[in-house]
Amino acid sequence: MAKLNLMGAALSIAAAPLVVSCTPAGSSEPGAAALTPKQMERLDKQLAGKVPGAPMKCLPNYRASDTIRVSDSILLYRSGGSLVYRNDLKSSCPGLARDSDIMVVRQFGSSTCEGDFFHLVDRSSGIRGPTCVFGEFVPYRKPAGDKG
Repeated sequence: MAKLNLMGAALSIAAAPLVVSCTPAGSSEPGAAALTPKQMERLDKQLAGKVPGAPMKCLPNYRASDTIRVSDSILLYRSGGSLVYRNDLKSSCPGLARDSDIMVVRQFGSSTCEGDFFHLVDRSSGIRGPTCVFGEFVPYRKPAGDKG
């Protein structure tokens, strides 16, 4: 019986770094972790000239034609040239910004929604990485009448 308790304790200790690595950096605010200059440039480029709209709980699949990984906590979904949806994840997703791992989204229905999970899978080894959680989807659109 003592061996079983020690084994359980060892497993708990071994799992602890995984739990700690998924906590958000810096602040409890979504997307609050500081962006690198390159990440900020990518975000600014995609959102330039666009204004944010009311947050949405779900994003229908047909609305997103391109996924852009800005950082470990921010995803953008492009829907044509004038509309981009920003998603600040519920917490940081270590390795997301590398853009080399495959995103596997667990989806129920024809939309991706706030609170839905996805995980990363290493492209070469197939090893599953962290599980991450979507936040709200904020649409950024060019103002009406803006042709640029």
